[in-house]
Amino acid sequence: MNECIFLVHLALASLFVWPFLKLNKEGLTCWIGLQSVLANLFVLKQITLFGFTVTCSDVYAVGCALGLNLLQEYYGKDAAKRAIWISFFLLVFFVVMSWMQLLYVPSDLDYAHPAYNILLQSTPRLVAASIGTFFVVQWVDLQFFNFLKRRFSHLSLTARNIASLSVSQAIDTLLFTIFGLWGLVSDLAAVFIVSYLVKLAVSIVLSMRKHEPVSI
Repeated sequence: MNECIFLVHLALASLFVWPFLKLNKEGLTCWIGLQSVLANLFVLKQITLFGFTVTCSDVYAVGCALGLNLLQEYYGKDAAKRAIWISFFLLVFFVVMSWMQLLYVPSDLDYAHPAYNILLQSTPRLVAASIGTFFVVQWVDLQFFNFLKRRFSHLSLTARNIASLSVSQAIDTLLFTIFGLWGLVSDLAAVFIVSYLVKLAVSIVLSMRKHEPVSI
């Protein structure tokens, strides 16, 4: 069942890149910020996929990096840098506001507080690892994609996207596995390998669609 849901999830993410891209630079910036928040919100949910345990945030992490590559391809490096900083402050604001919400004492009629408490009360270690990894990986992706664009401009956008995402998601998976999951899971190597393979598959699927920034 999870495998079928994952394929639908992947297809929907690929489909939704299109309208954000058609909204040009502003749309892609919103897409990157939204994906970064979703990736950090769902990173703690673990599922079994093809017999291995992975998190539910892989699609969003790749979607964020893909949006950054498209933004740099069509609107330049400065626009991509700006999107990284916007996403970073969105993440910080999201985390701080989440903690503020949990400080309120719920009323006797509030049945949702326990669920919010479980969902939003991430450990400081996971939050720091997630946000720190995001910031480092996006900068690596920005620089590496810019290198590919300058030195290998003859390659198609799809090929450059796949190459860039393959490197950035390897770093993303490695950093979060070490700093976020060390001591929390029994087999770090298995988590790293499976998560990276899932991200690699997502990267290829999301990159295969032809992307052109036509206004709507």
